[in-house]
Amino acid sequence: MATIADTGIFSERNIRRARLGSGLVMFTFVVLHLSNHALGLISVAAADDGRRLFVALWRNPLGTLIFYSAIFIHIALVLRSIYMRRSLVMPNGEMAQIVLGLAIPLLLIDHVVGTRIVHELYRYADNYETVVRQLWILSFGNGIRQAVALIVVWIHGCIGLHFWLRYRPWYDGLAPLLLALAILLPVLSLLGFIEMGRTIAEPDYEGLVDTGRYQENLNTRYYSDPHAQRQIAMIRAGLYGSFSLALLSVVAARTRRKWKERTDQIAVHYPGGETIKVPRGFTVLEASRLGGLPHYSVCGGKGQCSTCRVQILGDYQRLPQPDQLEQKTLERINAAPDVRLACQLRPDHDITVAPLLIPATETALPANTQETSPGREREIAVLFCDIRNFTSLTETRLPFDIVFLLNRYFALVGKAVEQAGGRIDKFIGDGAMALFGIGTSPGEACRQALKAAETITSEIEKLGTELADELTIPLQIAIGIHFGPAVVGTMGYGRVRNLTAVGDTVNVASRLESAAKEFEAALVISEPVADLSGADMRGIESRDISVRGRALPLKVYVIHKEQAGGPLNGKA
Repeated sequence: MATIADTGIFSERNIRRARLGSGLVMFTFVVLHLSNHALGLISVAAADDGRRLFVALWRNPLGTLIFYSAIFIHIALVLRSIYMRRSLVMPNGEMAQIVLGLAIPLLLIDHVVGTRIVHELYRYADNYETVVRQLWILSFGNGIRQAVALIVVWIHGCIGLHFWLRYRPWYDGLAPLLLALAILLPVLSLLGFIEMGRTIAEPDYEGLVDTGRYQENLNTRYYSDPHAQRQIAMIRAGLYGSFSLALLSVVAARTRRKWKERTDQIAVHYPGGETIKVPRGFTVLEASRLGGLPHYSVCGGKGQCSTCRVQILGDYQRLPQPDQLEQKTLERINAAPDVRLACQLRPDHDITVAPLLIPATETALPANTQETSPGREREIAVLFCDIRNFTSLTETRLPFDIVFLLNRYFALVGKAVEQAGGRIDKFIGDGAMALFGIGTSPGEACRQALKAAETITSEIEKLGTELADELTIPLQIAIGIHFGPAVVGTMGYGRVRNLTAVGDTVNVASRLESAAKEFEAALVISEPVADLSGADMRGIESRDISVRGRALPLKVYVIHKEQAGGPLNGKA
């Protein structure tokens, strides 16, 4: 049962949303700021024209409120998350994001004070000519520091954006473009800054303002009044001190909690005999990480996937009830009552668990291989095809003749699948499995699968005619296609790894291929494939078949060889 903390305004989900929203506001600010710098490749005047639009957007009362609120909310929630973590043992990507994030205020406080705060207090001109002159000519070291800060801010933001988007079904298709933009924008920004610096440093540079006005700008109260400089120094020290004090407070609170927890620990037991003692309040995932045991958690421990799930070996009813987020994930995968998410379960007594997905450690893998990926759930179309009566076809043929036939068959199937936009998953004996929809919409995936089936049927008929004199019986194909959710990921061992799919959708597609053989048909497709593809199924035989593991019968369409060109070409 969900508690008030799970569903109220300060629930963990809302806190994560606030952290994400504030981060997106700052990331938008950074994107526009870097784009403004990049205009320096055109001219200093072009960058300053772009800056006026940038300032109009962010220095009005509403823009200022949104931006500064985002900064303080994000920093506060990051510090809170550091405190809430019971263990600082985490994947490298998460650690890099935290370390870079904590470095950002220390790198940018001087820049913010020297531009925005000084401008607001003393009307100091912070146009591009003035700022670049300061950073390129008068204080080149500070310029290098700002360049480093730019790179740190950008990497931190990109890591956060990647963590947010990596489970979106469309992300893989856009990832190459987003990576190119992630590299291009900071490079253009730095080149724009360098070009402006070189231009301003030229002896004959006339500038946006004359020399007298620039010198007058340098002699404003900020530069000439010792009191003003002391005031700015106090503001700078206050910002550095406030952030440092907040960070030290988190460290002190964690240290105090750690000392208190030394006497209040529980034991987490694993099937391999490992026992890890952790303070009460740690999650099972944190216990695994603390003990150095490999434990999948694709979403990073945020309860948004089920790869960290464990089975409770013992009295699971004594454990704290799952919150709303965990309960939703468990319901989605139809988990048994004794299955919990390791990233969300905080046991209050000794417990024995069995991780249900066991990853291999890097040291256990052969050289030059990739770590197995637990994959992610996608909605895809799965095609199975098989040569009917293959044993009868080959029982009197020489082994090399069989190899020749199979290679011709595999070649036509592979070509048909790839030309339709799909991906060959594997060849098994005289059967093949193909995936459609990894980077496309559901409707397009089903249309691609039907197009591949049509081509395979046609090409098999041509091959059968070509080899008719050598075959004892006609060459015929059986194809099954189903659409639905499946886990798609890189699986295997050692160098034998490939992208594949597992789940009920794959099992049903295989069953439909077997049904095609039973009905002596060329193709059997499920009702979802027919509906999503928009194929014209008028006049096509439909049946309700039982599929092992499914309580209700599945409606399918049985398409014979002579019908294959009709509904498959009649796409909406």
